[in-house]
Amino acid sequence: MRNNPDVYLLYEYMKKLPFTVRIKVQLDEKVDAALLEEAANEAIERFPYYRVQVELDEGQNYILKENNRPIVVLPEEDRPVMLGSDQVNRHLFAITYKNDEIFFNYSHAPCGAPGALFWIKTTLYQYMTKKYGELTPPKDLKMVGSPVSEGELYFPDPQQLPDKEPSIRYTGGDSNLALGRYLKYLFNPFVKDSYYYQIELPTKEFMEYAKSVDGSPNTVIAALLIKSLSKMLKRKKDTHLSVRIAADYRDEIGASESYRDFVRFIHVRYERDQMDESIERLNMRARGAVIKQDIPELAYERFRKIQGIHDAIDAQPNLKAKKKYASSNSTFRSDPRDNCTVSYVGQIDWGDMEKHIKNVYTITDGDLMLEVNALEDHFCITYQVVGKDTTPVDLFCSLLDEEKVPYSVSECKTRYLPLIELPK
Repeated sequence: MRNNPDVYLLYEYMKKLPFTVRIKVQLDEKVDAALLEEAANEAIERFPYYRVQVELDEGQNYILKENNRPIVVLPEEDRPVMLGSDQVNRHLFAITYKNDEIFFNYSHAPCGAPGALFWIKTTLYQYMTKKYGELTPPKDLKMVGSPVSEGELYFPDPQQLPDKEPSIRYTGGDSNLALGRYLKYLFNPFVKDSYYYQIELPTKEFMEYAKSVDGSPNTVIAALLIKSLSKMLKRKKDTHLSVRIAADYRDEIGASESYRDFVRFIHVRYERDQMDESIERLNMRARGAVIKQDIPELAYERFRKIQGIHDAIDAQPNLKAKKKYASSNSTFRSDPRDNCTVSYVGQIDWGDMEKHIKNVYTITDGDLMLEVNALEDHFCITYQVVGKDTTPVDLFCSLLDEEKVPYSVSECKTRYLPLIELPK
């Protein structure tokens, strides 16, 4: 019998690479803390798979046990919240707030953004209907009191997926030109903070621009990002540039309704001389990579590879060995290296709640990584970096100016990604 698939990313946990996420929702007025706490504890009852705590079994495997203690709502501080600790009643999910902002903090182990949005939407819906009265809900809302569906819990059997050789694999190789930045942060004991900028693009103008270059939001942003960074990354002999685009593959493996995370990456390789090309041409290359690599066979292969890693972790004799194996065989480390990343979850349905939402920003791990959310009238881009050097963001914004794409950009902000207290 397989262990719970929601635990395996916990074996790779590091303080500087915690695999945690924050989704920041800015409202149109100050947060009512008491009302939010009431709403949060009503909402979490709908998600028994998130209402858990981490423990160790006799075989030194991480397991998840039911946790019926209240979900915690705390004032936001200038430090990370500690998931899994008594501070948050040992939950892997916690909520903090400051002025008109709500931070949804969670471990990436059980879910990514699609699954976390189940919880976030339900919590906000409970909060806003208490505050404002009846609202039209999002079509995919998990209403408090509604049953958990089989689709929500579905996890495929890798043996039941087709075993057909992919017609194409990415063979572009690693591009390590930005790796030094990240390693310097990761292994420097005197550096602990990482940063982000909020960039807002008006939807109408940005989509008109994307249409003019025959692109989609993720490929256009990828083209803009890599072209801007080409001016910063050093030229070295026999090197190339590359960007990766997150691709959700839940539909391919029959898990469309699942709360779990199913993501792989499309890799787009560029030669140095191609950086003189227009955004339209660079976007065309990104679109071509998406068309070629976004195929079901690669999704099946990715899923089977991950399940193989999980089985091997289970086979290790103790917790120390499990952590070592997980770290050494992480897909995070074994994927082709790229210079930068774009992750776009697509247009999100917020129902009538959107009229009370000013912005939604996703904050994660990574350097030179853009997390993209789309509201009806604007895109919210989190530009994530590991140092306070403003060059990457300045270059990106300068390129937006050149392309006549309107935008606004915030000051530098500290990520304060949640940490996790795990059993030893």
